[in-house]
Amino acid sequence: MSHSRLFRPVFTLIEYFEKALELQPELAIGHHNLGRSLHEIGQSDLAYESFQKSIDLGFNATLKEVAIFIPGCPSATNQTVLEERKKWADSIPRPAAEKRYKDAVNRDISKSCLRIGYVSAFFHEDNWMKVVWGLISKHDREKFEIHLFSDRTKLTPAIQQHLQQGDRFHDMSALPNDEAAAAIAQQDIDILVDLNGHSYPGRFPIFMDRPAPLIIAWFNVYATTGFDCFDYLVGDDCVIPRSEEPWYCEKIARMEGSYLAFDVAYDVPEVSEPPCVENGFVTFGSLISQYKITGKVIDAWCEILEQSPGSRLLIRNAALGKQSNRDFLRSQFTNRGIADELVLLEGPAPHFEFLKTYNRIDIALDAFPYNGGTTTIEALWQGVPVVTFWGDRWVSRTSATILRTAGFPGLVAESPHDYIRVASHLGENVEKLKTMRLNMREKLRQSDACDTLNFAKSMERLYRDLWEN
Repeated sequence: MSHSRLFRPVFTLIEYFEKALELQPELAIGHHNLGRSLHEIGQSDLAYESFQKSIDLGFNATLKEVAIFIPGCPSATNQTVLEERKKWADSIPRPAAEKRYKDAVNRDISKSCLRIGYVSAFFHEDNWMKVVWGLISKHDREKFEIHLFSDRTKLTPAIQQHLQQGDRFHDMSALPNDEAAAAIAQQDIDILVDLNGHSYPGRFPIFMDRPAPLIIAWFNVYATTGFDCFDYLVGDDCVIPRSEEPWYCEKIARMEGSYLAFDVAYDVPEVSEPPCVENGFVTFGSLISQYKITGKVIDAWCEILEQSPGSRLLIRNAALGKQSNRDFLRSQFTNRGIADELVLLEGPAPHFEFLKTYNRIDIALDAFPYNGGTTTIEALWQGVPVVTFWGDRWVSRTSATILRTAGFPGLVAESPHDYIRVASHLGENVEKLKTMRLNMREKLRQSDACDTLNFAKSMERLYRDLWEN
């Protein structure tokens, strides 16, 4: 069956790509574009098939596309993720030996103050970078000199408020990779930390040039990078069990507790009473990106609705700003026997208004295998419990490490079946929902998940240990 029969009549773009491929089945870029369109709507396994056809036909640009999306592909395994990310990494030309600026063996382990460089294209995204700012704001400036290497944005007042006297901000947005690497090397950075991961993959060649003696990946990393230029990848025992280390190119550096802690330093809505009190029914919801909502996720959500008579489901994300995407997603529920009126679909909104959506949600449902991260944190901050389960890879355990550190281990199920059970049972207990809603934000504030000072001390110990050992 062609993909278009699954999506007709709404997915004209997919139909156009399929029509082109009927006429020119060897059109590699056509398979590439079809894969991208399928991925956007959560059809990740079908997207993977299209991407593979594109690669088989010699369109090597697709290697990067696969490397970006593969951790969230349901049919992928840890081995698949490692292989696909290495394929793309290996396709990028190696820098000449003279371009590799630093060698770890030359580092001075007796230095009392280490220079830490953070590389990101997202310093302007306060809501997304709350984990990063929580760390940077608490760094001990007597022991660590902080440098920010920024893409896509200059130093703004919003960024400036997070910095302290002596911090250095470097705008490298106009520099090609080789010049950016040279600019970093000129600052004599000791430990260079990538915060981009595959969310801004065009900057990986900077790290291949080794502009610092020690190179680490942290924060926006949910699997191996696939690159041999990273000395360490920072995680924890929850997201990377020791048995899974063979599927990483990097050495694993484990944080005490979770590898994430956050500080909400911007305006957010007040916590509301759970809407079920006034509505008389429970509203499940998800504000997670559409590409994470796969068929198996929809199967689970439908089962939760069926086991929770009278309940509703509210889904909101940027992709649902398109009518065609809303029509497709709605069809996925109606095809499974869920009435249209039980599912509310909404598109994007300014961030503050977007967060107010949680005023209409009683219980948030995580996606899998690609969990929420920022989405999970924001739901909890608005007093909304997030139900997830322990998955089979890092990207499917991000919510678990957040929830456990925040003091809500009971929201972490053991399997998809248990995930349905936990969500359904929670929906039956209105009093528990009211209590959780009332106390959740303050409980978060008092938890390790928001103890950014202790987190910064732990990260600094990690940096020092890696530098010395």
